[in-house]
Amino acid sequence: MVNNKNKVSDVFAALADPTRRRIMERLTGRGESRVTALARPFRISLPAISRHLQVLENARLILRRRTGRLHLIRARAAGLKEAQKWFSRCAAVWDERFDALENLLTQETRKQNRKERRK
Repeated sequence: MVNNKNKVSDVFAALADPTRRRIMERLTGRGESRVTALARPFRISLPAISRHLQVLENARLILRRRTGRLHLIRARAAGLKEAQKWFSRCAAVWDERFDALENLLTQETRKQNRKERRK
């Protein structure tokens, strides 16, 4: 369980940075991209892009394939599964609590309506 919590924390930490989120958006649906192609729209150095990619790789959100000096990067959808499971569990709890709140409010409204009718 601790390992899964670390995975989720790593994913959230990696995606907390807007540059890394934009990198992931660029990779989505593209297959593989060269590091230089990924870096092109950003106004930061290639070493900075490499550090961002390392964070994404450590969080298991991307895969890197090397062919000689060429580094090809692709998104790893499976890297998001633990975070998706975490969101699903939270959403189920939130839905349950909102349903309970809705029931409570409905009961209170009915009580208030009965009191008003008696007056």
